[in-house]
Amino acid sequence: MSKYFEPYMSAAERARLAGNTAKRLKKNNPELSPVIIEGRTIANTWWGKAWNDNLERYADYSNRIGRGKSYVRSGAVVDLQIDKGIVNAKVQGTKRKPYTVEIVIDEIAPKRYQKILEQCSHRIENIEMLANGSFPAELENIFTAKDGGLFPSPKEIHFSCSCPDWAYMCKHVAAVLYGIGSRLDHDPLLFFTLRNINMSDFIKKSVEEKLQTMLKNAQNKSNRVIDENQLEELFGVL
Repeated sequence: MSKYFEPYMSAAERARLAGNTAKRLKKNNPELSPVIIEGRTIANTWWGKAWNDNLERYADYSNRIGRGKSYVRSGAVVDLQIDKGIVNAKVQGTKRKPYTVEIVIDEIAPKRYQKILEQCSHRIENIEMLANGSFPAELENIFTAKDGGLFPSPKEIHFSCSCPDWAYMCKHVAAVLYGIGSRLDHDPLLFFTLRNINMSDFIKKSVEEKLQTMLKNAQNKSNRVIDENQLEELFGVL
């Protein structure tokens, strides 16, 4: 099968074409959500950078995903929608009609998810920071563990593109993968939507385990009461 080569188009021309496409599509789709990169840095926050770093550390992707950087920087991703386990996007190529990209991400295996929850126990303050979009550094290794954390491995990511490029990963798919990282910069909680994770699972797990610990400690002191300081510590995070 012959390899498809898209005609050359400068980044400026692609940006102009993408801008026109976005305006045209928005007339019929007010919810259109293009990826806009300011400057050359694709992601600035922990969640966005961690998403991109996770993709780039796998050999399966390292030689291919870079093709999408110039595309996403030039505004070629004219629409990107994140839902539970799926990303749908439109990417501007050299033709007037943008290509349709779909990325499906497997759910985290139950045993792996349970292990992550257990590792996050007794860290209420960090979970609160996570819920507010501020990442707790001490949980970094848990969330980014290769093939065992919250971030998906290549075997858990499935994609398709309507372009005629038969390569394993075309530049349009690569642009969308980077676009996800950029989108997480603005709304890190979308990561949990994408991974189909209920953040309350982390909070509930932590609160329940902390309460059990307090009750156990209180039992050693008295059969009737929990220490007042412990109550303040517990209910201060609810």
